Amino acid sequence: MPGLIEPYDDLTGAVQQIILSSSDTDYLDQLIPLLKNAKTQSHVQPLVQALNQISTEREAEIERICNNNHQEFISSVSQLQSVREGTVTLTSEILELSRSIEATTEKLAEQKKALVDSRSVRQNIDDTTQALKDCLEVLRLANQVHDLLGKKSHYAALRALDELQNVHLREVTRYRIADMIERSVPATQHLIAEAVKTDLNTWLYRIRETSQFLGEVAFYHTEMRRTRQKERWAAEQDSFLAASKLNSAIELVADEQEEFDVLNNEEVQVDFSPLFECLHIHEALGQMDAFRAEYATTRRRQKELLVPSSLTLDDDDLAGLSSLLEGIAGFAIVEQATMHKTPENFRTRADVDELWDSMVQSAITLISAALPSVTNDEKLLKVKGVIALFIQTMDSWSYSVSALDSLLLTIFS
Repeated sequence: MPGLIEPYDDLTGAVQQIILSSSDTDYLDQLIPLLKNAKTQSHVQPLVQALNQISTEREAEIERICNNNHQEFISSVSQLQSVREGTVTLTSEILELSRSIEATTEKLAEQKKALVDSRSVRQNIDDTTQALKDCLEVLRLANQVHDLLGKKSHYAALRALDELQNVHLREVTRYRIADMIERSVPATQHLIAEAVKTDLNTWLYRIRETSQFLGEVAFYHTEMRRTRQKERWAAEQDSFLAASKLNSAIELVADEQEEFDVLNNEEVQVDFSPLFECLHIHEALGQMDAFRAEYATTRRRQKELLVPSSLTLDDDDLAGLSSLLEGIAGFAIVEQATMHKTPENFRTRADVDELWDSMVQSAITLISAALPSVTNDEKLLKVKGVIALFIQTMDSWSYSVSALDSLLLTIFS
């Protein structure tokens, strides 16, 4: 703005004012009028000198400023360089640390994974170990069952098998061994049942073989009781007891209970343990009805084998008759004892009486058929004596002897 510029006497001052302008536009607005004015008034040379002077002063001031701040500038540059180098080093260290942390993290992750895997493996090992223990216990019990069978401990074997099936197999149901053993249980139960039946059949065979001797022992002790009673009655013939009926069956029973057990004595011992064990086994297997029927059938067959197809009374000692009646007596005594020793309904009174009646009827038929051959009164008395001893013995065991009494009456008649 030319109109606003005042004339300067001092060109140096004007130049300094122009230099201090705040903008390029302001700078040009003040410089152009000054140049025009200098040219018009022939002040060009003084203006040049003023400009040179200002330039020289400015250069001197710049040099002074530079000289005063040079060392600080150099120091700052050095510090900046040092900072830059430190920054680069720090950056490198940070990168290295980052890589180290990353590597460590990866290693820790791997270790954690390995730890998790090891725990899983350890758990699997523990589970497998426990499973092996359970399976070995199952196998031990299975072997124990067969060991007990080998030792003829049939009921113990069945109990061990039941424990194996209902307790230990349930702990290993997820393994094939459980299914294998479970499938073998019925076969093992059958083995136990067959083994105990074998022992029972052996026992029944021995009982059948012992029946005659058992009857012989029973006859002998009946005769001994009869003799003792006769002696007592003879000594007390003046007492009321002496007036009672000789050979009272009630007194014979009392005497037998007090003095003698025909099933367990020095001459013969009948052990019912095989029968009891067989009963326990079949009851535990739920086969009691079948076993009862099978036992009854076996005893009927044995009864049929006991009675011969014919009888002779020709021998002087009546060995055939004695053998027949002793065998029947022994058989019936075992039946009576079985009925009382076994659970109710295994051998009922009807079962026992049926066998007894059948044997008695067969004996009566055989004796009746053989009696016509006896012509000697002495031998006939012997026949009566043997039959009477049989009647007395079996009456003491609570068997019905009415048919035999009728036979005696027939013989006496």
